[in-house]
Amino acid sequence: MTLTRWQRPDGILSPFRHLSTLREEIDRLFQSPMEELTRSSQQMLSGWLPALDLYEDENNFHVKAELPGLKKEEISISLHEGVLTLSGERLENDRFKNAEVYRAERFLGRFQRTLTLPSPVVAEKVKATYKDGILHVVLPKTEESKPRQITVNVA
Repeated sequence: MTLTRWQRPDGILSPFRHLSTLREEIDRLFQSPMEELTRSSQQMLSGWLPALDLYEDENNFHVKAELPGLKKEEISISLHEGVLTLSGERLENDRFKNAEVYRAERFLGRFQRTLTLPSPVVAEKVKATYKDGILHVVLPKTEESKPRQITVNVA
């Protein structure tokens, strides 16, 4: 005598199984064009927007921006009246020459990110480095904007 593991026959599976699959297909059908429309409208209105972080330590503000594939010569940084602007352009010649494209998600073209800094910085001492596609801008705080320790005198 051989023991065989019991399996539910195909006809007895949940009657809602096909509805779940149908819903997934409908979601996929509507999701893809909407993602493309959102992505395209964002690119048409503002180019592309690199992700960035703005944070501070005791003496400096730091901005780190993801700019993969750019050369340092393609990046522009300006500081005017407490507003930092990062801009540039990602170009790629012959992007899909002689190729069938199945997916194209990387943005090309101009970008610009503008940040209002929380407090004044020393413009003459701002430094920027670019390594492995990450731009790091260090903005030294003015002495007036640095936190101070105040001693309390007991009377």
